[in-house]
Amino acid sequence: MTYLSITFYLFVAAAVLLYYIVPLGYRWLVLLFGSVFFYWRAMESGAGLAVILVTVMAAYAAGLLLERRKNKGILAGAVLLMVLPWLCVKNGNYVLQILLHKGAVNWIVPLGISFYTLQVISYLADVYRGRIAAQKNPARFILYVMFFPQIVQGPIPRYERLADQLYTGHRFDERMVVGGFYRILWGFFLKLMIANSAARFVDRVYESYQVYVGCYVLVAGILYSIQLYADFAACISISKGVANLFGVELADNFHHPYLAVSVKDFWHRWHISLSEWLKDYIYIPLGGSRKGRVRTYINLVLTFLVSGIWHGAGLRFLVWGLMHAVYQITGDLTRNIQRRAAKLLGLGESAEVTVWIRRVWTFLCVMAAWILFRVESLRKGLQMLYSMFRVRNLWIFTNESLFSMGLEWKEWVVLGISVLILFVVSLKQEQGVSFSELVFRQPVYIRWMLYLAAVFCIMTFGVYGQGYDAQAFIYGGF
Repeated sequence: MTYLSITFYLFVAAAVLLYYIVPLGYRWLVLLFGSVFFYWRAMESGAGLAVILVTVMAAYAAGLLLERRKNKGILAGAVLLMVLPWLCVKNGNYVLQILLHKGAVNWIVPLGISFYTLQVISYLADVYRGRIAAQKNPARFILYVMFFPQIVQGPIPRYERLADQLYTGHRFDERMVVGGFYRILWGFFLKLMIANSAARFVDRVYESYQVYVGCYVLVAGILYSIQLYADFAACISISKGVANLFGVELADNFHHPYLAVSVKDFWHRWHISLSEWLKDYIYIPLGGSRKGRVRTYINLVLTFLVSGIWHGAGLRFLVWGLMHAVYQITGDLTRNIQRRAAKLLGLGESAEVTVWIRRVWTFLCVMAAWILFRVESLRKGLQMLYSMFRVRNLWIFTNESLFSMGLEWKEWVVLGISVLILFVVSLKQEQGVSFSELVFRQPVYIRWMLYLAAVFCIMTFGVYGQGYDAQAFIYGGF
């Protein structure tokens, strides 16, 4: 049962109907049983469900213990206990095969393990710090961790922001429910119209990176950056939309990241729940920026190395994280040079031209790191980056070479228009325009005409593709 399957939406419809039928005080139980049922069906076995339940109950017990005894040793032991299953699942085979030259192990991989591991660690740390009280009801704690709209790939919730919303029964709110429907529809647009279309070209280049070099890599890098954002934002939009149907508001996870004017700004906009987690539970405990510039840079490097390890096993993820740390350090060291250059060119820091130059440069830096993020090995990624600068095959933009890469010219047009819509919507939202509010203000018949037109376009032009799974979200693999 995935977020794009008919089965999932039949399940959601039944859960929503039941949620608003039962008395207010018992509605959280609908979410609890619905979440356990979803997880069991999504895993297609009881083993994964058993693993997460054991982890959740261990975290529940550790939280109660930490509330009674604020002991660093207990906290460290509890965190290690939470991290061990994730380390085995995500890095075990890499250590066994690459470092120890042993055979791989067929691990049980619980759905969303990377996300709920960080979730329970933040809960335990906050209980230890006294920021929150430990949850006494084990059933309610299970619901907090396993709430089905966000268990697959976030956003990573904080207990104080989500728990009360789950436990308090919500009355039917038309605006909230309609907003949820709008977000689900937007998620389908991002996934089927952009992410899956871009994937067809990207996969071709990455599968034959020794043949498709130079500008092919540049185009693939740009499209993969767009694909990854559209894919991840699609799942988050659907997650938030489904939660809205129950009156629950999940945290925002993106704020137009490719409109960032620096890599530091990018990380304030990209995967916000992870960025905040890394800042609050890694960067600040290490000392943050309180102990001088050198120590700040060291803390930044360590934080991004943790981010790289979280994303996957292998050198390429460590280098990817290190690149983002170096970008930020370099940006900080050259800040005065950038200001002098802008002044020399007669451009103010807030001038529109300056802003767009910084946006394009930031995007290119992030794109280069995404190339390493996508490949199977660091060596392949470096070869692709090298070919992008070494081979000057600009002729692919003037003949039909790009039309033989999984997308015909009509599909390129659809993809281009879809990306343009995303770009315009992002710009307008950056300026404070709320499209959901604009739609909601319209008469009912106009709203439904717009919804039906959107559904028709997505069903007509949305690409499921042949030979790949359109229902698989990229970050679901983390």
